[in-house]
Amino acid sequence: MIIYPAIDLKDGNCVRLIQGRMDEETVFSTSPVEQAKKWQDSGFKWIHVVDLNGAIEGKPKNIYSVSKIIRAVNVPVQLGGGVRDIKTAEAWIEAGVSRVILGTLALEKPSVVKELCKLYPNKIAIGIDAKGGKVATHGWLKTSETKAVDLAKSFEDSGVAAIIYTDIARDGVMEGVNLEETITLADSVNIPVIASGGVACLDDVKELKESGKLEGVVIGRALYDNIFTAEELNNL
Repeated sequence: MIIYPAIDLKDGNCVRLIQGRMDEETVFSTSPVEQAKKWQDSGFKWIHVVDLNGAIEGKPKNIYSVSKIIRAVNVPVQLGGGVRDIKTAEAWIEAGVSRVILGTLALEKPSVVKELCKLYPNKIAIGIDAKGGKVATHGWLKTSETKAVDLAKSFEDSGVAAIIYTDIARDGVMEGVNLEETITLADSVNIPVIASGGVACLDDVKELKESGKLEGVVIGRALYDNIFTAEELNNL
């Protein structure tokens, strides 16, 4: 199982939010590039980056920081936040992003996502963020009536590289992963699923790994708060 250390960007800083609320941030680093290098040097094989301002405003906002991260590390970077059209997705792929994560676009314009999957095999992922099992969009400001599982199923056989599934209620609060819903979603599709939100201890990661259902897990606050080390994770 792949561990994806998270770098969430807000106003050029590396932060963590509480359940996606932009007014409840903790700044962990004013140098996202150095943070990315640290994760690479710690042995992680991927880096998960989110442009938080972009997710809210609907277009890339932390372009400078993301571009510097891409150039500074040798490991692949997956990026989400503010990618709402083909042009933006293409620009990031051309800039060196290994996997672009599409959330709002997946719900509102699924045909565009499927077209991108054909144009860029293995480079398009779907971000499904859920509140009470329903898909949330626009930086988690809006909640739809679409069930997360139903959205996932709609992309079956479309060439999506992965689904990053986040239970918003668990994100940033370190109360444990919503294993039941994550596994239910993973069982519903053949697309690889990456868990996100809520990892609080090594046992959470072990449980996800031992399920045998998931491609990976995104970890943020627990790493920044030094609840466990990169070495401990990599030795699981």
